[in-house]
Amino acid sequence: MSDRVTKMQLQWEKELAPADIRAMALVGHLLEATHLLDRYWLSPMAAQYHLQKGEFDVIATLRRAGEPYQLTPTELLQSLLLTSGAMTSRLDRLEKAGLIRRQPSPTDRRSVQVQLTEAGLELINRILPLHIENEKQALSALSAQEQDLLSSLLAKLTTGLRKEG
Repeated sequence: MSDRVTKMQLQWEKELAPADIRAMALVGHLLEATHLLDRYWLSPMAAQYHLQKGEFDVIATLRRAGEPYQLTPTELLQSLLLTSGAMTSRLDRLEKAGLIRRQPSPTDRRSVQVQLTEAGLELINRILPLHIENEKQALSALSAQEQDLLSSLLAKLTTGLRKEG
């Protein structure tokens, strides 16, 4: 019981007895897991390729869109849950690095398409197998069955949060 959330839980149980603080502890574990995944696994992986985690997310999103590996900025925003300002700065950095290009939409003069360049596609194709292995290592404390169960439970939770929030 050396983790921060368990310590917090024990402290609150002492201070707020007989209150049921399971929800507080669970949310704490979710936040701590997110923080640790980002700090020790996801951000360092992206940094190995001179990317910030958010930039990796953009090029990965374009890659998973399939050929021709392009989306509108609005589609990217919706997929990544970002503000337009955050998206613009990421796109600026990626374009400067030669990993994406912005071009006018052929169907709407007011819109642009964001597309992976050949260099961007080559980079994400090189990183993806390493990224997948990195995530497997990050989750290796859980068995495959436990990972499936956690994934199912988190999917149910996020669905419930969307309905409630």
